[in-house]
Amino acid sequence: MANLREAQKQMTRRLLLQSGLEMFRTKGYAATTVDDIATAAGTTRVTFYAYFSSRSELMKALIDEQLNEVLRCGSSPEQGSTAQDLRATVADGTPEAIAAWLRRTADSWPAIRPIIRIGRDAAVVDPNLTGLVERWMEEAISEIEDGLTTAGRFEPHQRRFRGVLAMAELDYVAQNWDRSDWKLTRDQMLDELTTSWARLLT
Repeated sequence: MANLREAQKQMTRRLLLQSGLEMFRTKGYAATTVDDIATAAGTTRVTFYAYFSSRSELMKALIDEQLNEVLRCGSSPEQGSTAQDLRATVADGTPEAIAAWLRRTADSWPAIRPIIRIGRDAAVVDPNLTGLVERWMEEAISEIEDGLTTAGRFEPHQRRFRGVLAMAELDYVAQNWDRSDWKLTRDQMLDELTTSWARLLT
């Protein structure tokens, strides 16, 4: 019985997160209320507050739980070496490892792109969310820096900046791939990204 109750709680929480994301995407963060999210989830504001103290907390959970999956997916039998985390990928430094990580990351773009866009829009109107997406980007940059340090590659003063360049490039492509005509197939785009990252990080 306790396990069933816990499963129901997790399902309700997931539903609130999905409904919040959908409402933020369609109405915009500023125009979406707690009541909107609760109604879309088929529940009440009382239930919403049992899981999240505010819209800001729900937005933080979306970023913490869904964006961080991109950086921290451990290997599994199904995924094999393509699921190495960013630090290990950079430390490895082979074009094959970089290509595998970028391909896995690109598979996540449809899910994470709206969260990043909404997070940046939300930060404009909600002081509790200022810099939230950028902190996630900083975390990714630190993963790259740590990977370069582990590999003993480049001078210490170069490592962080190379991470900044790599993540700025990836962020721009990820955010604009669906609305730009760069006259590249997806595979060609990923090959170009891989070449650029290999040049920056190895």
